[in-house]
Amino acid sequence: MANTSATEGTGILYFEDHVQNAMYEFGPIVMDEKAMIDFASQYDPQVFHTDPEAAKKTSFGGLVASGWHSVVLATQLLVDHYFSRLANLGSPGVDELRWLKLVRPGDELSVRLTILEVRPSESKADRGVVKGLVEVLNKAGEAVTTWKGVNIVLRRSASQ
Repeated sequence: MANTSATEGTGILYFEDHVQNAMYEFGPIVMDEKAMIDFASQYDPQVFHTDPEAAKKTSFGGLVASGWHSVVLATQLLVDHYFSRLANLGSPGVDELRWLKLVRPGDELSVRLTILEVRPSESKADRGVVKGLVEVLNKAGEAVTTWKGVNIVLRRSASQ
């Protein structure tokens, strides 16, 4: 069950708006074969990402998306529906990035963000830490890519 109400509308999402275990879903977005090949040709030029005919002879049995492309498209969904409204002060990084299932041309992907931890900053009173699990899901609801992200988020009182 997804809770998308906190991401609807135009209001800014502050630290106080985050609740542990809240879940948000965004998407879908379709994996376009030409876009997959173009991305991989520039950033991950392995034959199973760039050449549909040669990819048939690999262990993948056909063209597969670069895992990085899946991450970028998921990030686009997150920016469009969540980060663009977040009182975000940045991120120190991600942990546990995993590519779990193959993504092929025509696959429909969506993103589920689950808030794992919400805690005030120990060093700066104007902000807090929000940790989340990002799951990139295929149409069957299976996770194809996952990672845990951390964001430093401004407190509402600090913006006034």
